[in-house]
Amino acid sequence: MNASLKSDWVERSLKSVWHPCTQMQHHETVPLVPVSHGRGAWLYDANGQRYLDAISSWWVNLFGHANPRINAALKEQLDLLEHAMLAGFTHEPVITLSEKLSALTGGVLGHCFYASDGASATEIALKMSFHYWRNSGKDAKREFVCLKGSYHGETVGALAVTDVAIFRDAYGPMLQQSHVVTAPDARNARDGESAADVARRAAKDLEILLQDRSDRIAAVIIEPLVQCAAGMAMYDPVYLKEVRALCDRYQVHLIADEIAVGCGRTGTFFACEQASIWPDFVCLSKGISGGYLPLSLVMTRDDIYRAFYHSDVTRGFLHSHSYTGNPLACRAALATLAIFEEDDVLNHNRERAEKMTAALAPLTSHARVRNFRQRGMMWAFDAVVNDPAKAATFSRRFFTEALQQELLLRPIGRTVYLMPPYILDDEEIALLASRTHAVFNKVVEA
Repeated sequence: MNASLKSDWVERSLKSVWHPCTQMQHHETVPLVPVSHGRGAWLYDANGQRYLDAISSWWVNLFGHANPRINAALKEQLDLLEHAMLAGFTHEPVITLSEKLSALTGGVLGHCFYASDGASATEIALKMSFHYWRNSGKDAKREFVCLKGSYHGETVGALAVTDVAIFRDAYGPMLQQSHVVTAPDARNARDGESAADVARRAAKDLEILLQDRSDRIAAVIIEPLVQCAAGMAMYDPVYLKEVRALCDRYQVHLIADEIAVGCGRTGTFFACEQASIWPDFVCLSKGISGGYLPLSLVMTRDDIYRAFYHSDVTRGFLHSHSYTGNPLACRAALATLAIFEEDDVLNHNRERAEKMTAALAPLTSHARVRNFRQRGMMWAFDAVVNDPAKAATFSRRFFTEALQQELLLRPIGRTVYLMPPYILDDEEIALLASRTHAVFNKVVEA
């Protein structure tokens, strides 16, 4: 493919495609990259230029692009069944996937409800909690609690438990109001406080709310261990223990949004495992299909499932979409789980994480870096940018410069983060670390 074709793709896309999470006018100065193909950790544009996908294409691609084992599973499934409605029908991929996921929770979460994307999973969990309390004769329990800075998706229900100013400013009048409580972000430590101290202090804020309104609150929703869109805010697992205990004490559901932090990203398959707790609902998406096909699901406990099991149709859970439990997506997820098991991925990721942290060490003492942090296969640090005008454009300038260094990196505000696929070799780790450092130096010094 030549440069003229690359230019043609960009021109056609800008004329016909409305790109997500984008002020389209920015593409007058920020390049739009026309991706031709992918191999392993790399994406290639229409002119053959490569980019190391250091954010796993919005956190979804776990085992590299065009992974031969996932490809093979999908090719086999294509010759069997591409799709069938899941209302009144079932199929082997969705059954096996549900069984395997439940087994990963030790059977605590016994039923899976399927959708296509993370926001839909959030909607399902919120509706299930609300409807459960209604079926249980506690109609007043219809309020929800989220953390300061939380993000759980961009559909209307999910935005109601999302505390991001730009969304609330734009869509606030459409949204049901939720309670927002203190986040356990370890960056908020006071003098002498540990991350665990911050977590316990945040839990006290939730406890005060539950003491007052637990008879009206249906559920608390949190991202376990890392609030990703809040600038990769990481916190101590003790917060999960405290919240689980509070939810038990005050009869409130706990929803764990593991859409971004599940599937091994924090070091364990489920982030909640690091606190030795299980929530009432787990939302999964993103990496569950290996980054191949849209798939999300909500796992829940059998006692919640039983509350909907009745001859009365109105007591059943009222939610569906046409591609629920799509066989191709489920096969991609099964292939992804097989790689986890066959390749001992979680243990090998610990070795990769140690190497990456060591390679990034020069940044920890950089004069313009604050709060270097790591959890599993996630790294982040905050840039010190004193000029307000430069701070406002930091993310776009960093993204553009990173492309020049063969890196796909997309900061959140002034937070630079890395969430690469779980396949980097030593050479790719060294390249990613050294070039991230180089890009950072150039951008903060500009």
